[in-house]
Amino acid sequence: MPLILWHTSAMVRTASVTCFAGITSSVFFSLLKENQDFIVSSLISAAEHDKVPSVRSAACRAIGVVSCFQKASASAENLGKFIHAVEINTRDSMVSVRIPASWALANICDSIRHFVDDVPLKQSTDSETNFHLVDLLIECALRLTKDGDKVKSNAVRALGNLSRFVRYTSSCLDKKPVAKLGFSSTCNQVTMLPARNDLNAFDGGVIPSSYPASLKDLHWLERMVQAFISCVTTGNVKVQWNVCHALSNMFLNKTIQLQDMDWAPSVFGILLLLLRDSSNFKIRIQAAAALAVPEAAVDYGKSFPDIVQGLEHVVENLGSDSISAPSSFKYRIALEKQLTSTLLHVLSLASATDHKPLKDFLVKKASFLEDWFKMLYSSLGETSSESDVVGSDSVGNQKKEMIAKAIRSIIEIYETTDQHTICQKFKKLNNSII
Repeated sequence: MPLILWHTSAMVRTASVTCFAGITSSVFFSLLKENQDFIVSSLISAAEHDKVPSVRSAACRAIGVVSCFQKASASAENLGKFIHAVEINTRDSMVSVRIPASWALANICDSIRHFVDDVPLKQSTDSETNFHLVDLLIECALRLTKDGDKVKSNAVRALGNLSRFVRYTSSCLDKKPVAKLGFSSTCNQVTMLPARNDLNAFDGGVIPSSYPASLKDLHWLERMVQAFISCVTTGNVKVQWNVCHALSNMFLNKTIQLQDMDWAPSVFGILLLLLRDSSNFKIRIQAAAALAVPEAAVDYGKSFPDIVQGLEHVVENLGSDSISAPSSFKYRIALEKQLTSTLLHVLSLASATDHKPLKDFLVKKASFLEDWFKMLYSSLGETSSESDVVGSDSVGNQKKEMIAKAIRSIIEIYETTDQHTICQKFKKLNNSII
């Protein structure tokens, strides 16, 4: 194998490196440690030093595969080398190299995110090195959002993963946002003080500690959001889908106080716009899923009433959507299910708000909501009739609980607005579900 990797024929070298892109995790870790190290070092060497674009492209693709192997990317040494090798190739003049390099970058960020989620963070003293690795990933991904669509979609996916594990907390001293980064095997938490209100228009080892790092003019979160907004308006369908997925990841970061972010209304507005107007069902499904991520009404901030009304409008008019191809039918069904789940989620939170126009809107839509809930209630019978399917009972019970919770919230709103007749109808409906 070593002789093949350094073969004089670029075609042979490309084919050799491509073989590593097809390796599975179980096969990789069944090899001797020295053979694993050889594969890693060979891929890095090919990506960094081979003069032929096809070889570098194949090496980046293989790095993207191997970096998904948890034990391989958990090595701080490997992780750092992967990042540097990929970053170099994202600057290549050949788009055929930048595409797999950007794909590998997104996979590396995904691996780090999983590592942060799954492995307890431990203390490490090399926080400066680790900060620079994360800084390199963020800056590289932000730069790639200005590339072509095939690169841009991967860059957005990378930023989505990064935005999920960047930790933002409040400083007791100056009340400004503080970001902490944590990830493993030689990636530490990093503390920083980014500026706010920078948006104009839409205005081996184990990693982390809380060692502070000095940062200047790095407004990562704001710049990520700016990149997402730009990519929605300039990117193709795949880019837009990845933006929706990236925003879902960002919303899952519990250290980001969405209600305090000046850009949050614009982000929620974009998701509603895609949900309402996109001709692509996959994008609409992902937009609806992203809107269901915040856990409380306060998390939606001042956008909550618009989100409730926007979702209700889409659900009410879903039947008028035309399906251009039979292959789209399954996505139409998936969209209907996701919309149902998302609308039930926000309706269950509606009683927590004192926004009178929203309450007036829900009173106005009482007739539609009653019919909609009855339809959902009837669908519970269909679910129970499929009880022979594994897991159908738990799914049915979960759906039943979501429906009941949303109805109770609606009842509370109608009670506070003295809509006694409407309230009685929904109480009767709720009793039939319970």
